[in-house]
Amino acid sequence: MDVIGDLVARERRTDDLAVRTDSRAGSYSYEKCCTNAWKTGNILRHYGVRGGATVAVDAGDLLTPPPLLALFGASLLGATTRFDPDESPAAKALVVPGARAEAYDPEPGTKTFVYGDVPDDPEFAHFEAEMWSENPTAPPDRVAPTDTALATADGALTHERLLTAAERVVDEYGLDGDDEVTVRAPLAEPGTVVSGVLAPIVTGATVLVDRASTGTVAVASGDAANDAPEPTAIDPLDVL
Repeated sequence: MDVIGDLVARERRTDDLAVRTDSRAGSYSYEKCCTNAWKTGNILRHYGVRGGATVAVDAGDLLTPPPLLALFGASLLGATTRFDPDESPAAKALVVPGARAEAYDPEPGTKTFVYGDVPDDPEFAHFEAEMWSENPTAPPDRVAPTDTALATADGALTHERLLTAAERVVDEYGLDGDDEVTVRAPLAEPGTVVSGVLAPIVTGATVLVDRASTGTVAVASGDAANDAPEPTAIDPLDVL
């Protein structure tokens, strides 16, 4: 796998669970995850996101699938994802939970997508509704391993570096398709994206976004790691 988009390639569509939420209906098989990642890429592309653009994402207090789809959708286009939207005023797209939609004041030219609740402001696009109606085919954009996929206040990370780190996590912790990796740390920390999202998807495991449930591995730091019910914890601060 050379770029993040390879994780949601057509041949990876299976019935295995890619993302588990607090309900089976809200969970994603690999088939659904791949298809919805393509749809998300096409939505973003429709609103002007291209290679080199930035997609700012607020993952909310309780992680749900849309922020993950935004990451994969942006990556399919060669765009950069930032999970610190307050630091991304020039983003081409802003993806935020409904409860926080009014908290941001994006620059002109930034399209706001609201997930969860239906937005009251007609200027905002409803993420789920737009995705549901979008074309279920992979975007045609070409992406290189050296393109930036993730940016933080500390710098930019390429597809190549992120996937190399994810594969290292898989090897170090022996992750396989039977694992459920519980995300108990913020996605604003790039090590969380690597160990809590990319690593499990690389190996065909499940990303568990429901913190009330117990997986086999937790991604957590400090007290959260000590309190995690999982038998193994990965500290995202040690990943990169």
